[in-house]
Amino acid sequence: MVREKVTVSTRTLQWKCVESRVDNKRLCYGRFILSPLIKGQADTIGIAMRRALLGEIEGTCITRAKSEKIPHEYSTIVGIQESVHEILMNLKEIGLRSNLYGTCGAFICARGPGYVTAQDIISPPSVEIVDNTQHIARLTEPIDLCIGLQIERNRGYRYSIKRPNNFQDGSYPIDAVFMPVRNANHSIHSYGNGNERQEILFLEIWTNGSLTPKEALHEASRNLIDLFIPFLHGEEETLHLEYNRHKGTLPPLTFHDRLAKLRKNKKERELKIFLLTN
Repeated sequence: MVREKVTVSTRTLQWKCVESRVDNKRLCYGRFILSPLIKGQADTIGIAMRRALLGEIEGTCITRAKSEKIPHEYSTIVGIQESVHEILMNLKEIGLRSNLYGTCGAFICARGPGYVTAQDIISPPSVEIVDNTQHIARLTEPIDLCIGLQIERNRGYRYSIKRPNNFQDGSYPIDAVFMPVRNANHSIHSYGNGNERQEILFLEIWTNGSLTPKEALHEASRNLIDLFIPFLHGEEETLHLEYNRHKGTLPPLTFHDRLAKLRKNKKERELKIFLLTN
C-alpha cells in the first residue's frame, strides 16, 4: 500500500493597511496587502477588486446647472472672468459626500466682486462638500451670480447628452463622474519554491476624499459578495425543490450559516484524509 503525503491546510488569509496618507482634501491614498495566497489567486482577486473599486462604488456629484441669464454653453457674461463652459467644468470637479437616494436640488447665489467657491453652494443637510475652497468663478464686477444645481448619487461615469431644448430654459447637463475611486492598481509578490509557492497581493487605492481608501475597499468587497450571492441562492432554491418533493420544508440558511457549514465540511474532509493516510 502506497501512502501519499497529505498536507492539512492551516493557512488563514489576513489583510493589512501598510500605508495611508492624505495628500490633500481631494486626494487620499492607501496601500493594502492580502496573504498568504496560493499561485494564481492574487491575480484573480486583484483584477476583480480593481473593477469593483472603479465601477461598483456609488458617489455623488453635480449633474446639471441652470441659469436663465446664460444664452448658451460657450457664451461669456460681463463681470465674470470665466466662460460658461469653464464654470460648468469647475462644477464638475466639485467633490461631494452624501447618503442620497436619487437626486436633490442645490443652488449658488453670490454677489461680486470676489471669488465664488464651493463654500457658496447651498445644499441639503444630507450633502457634504469635501473641499469648500474649490474654485467655481471670479466675479470682477458688482453683479449677482445665481445658479440652480442638480445633485445625484449613482455609480460609474455618465456622459451628458446635449439637447437643444435643454439650452432654451437655461439648463445645462454636466458629465457625471460618480466614481469616488480615482485610480486602483494591484501587484503581486511571489515567494517560496515548487508546490509551496505562495503570493502576496498588494492593492493601491486613490480616492477623491469623499471616502477613505479603506472605506472604498470595504464597500467594493461587499458589492462583490452581493454579486455572487445569487449563485448560492440558486443552489439553495434547487435544493428546496428537491427536498420538498420527498420530505418537507428545508429551513432557510443565511449566507454566514452556509459559509460556516462549508468550512466545517472542509475541515472534516481534511481530517478524514489525514487519519486514513497515517
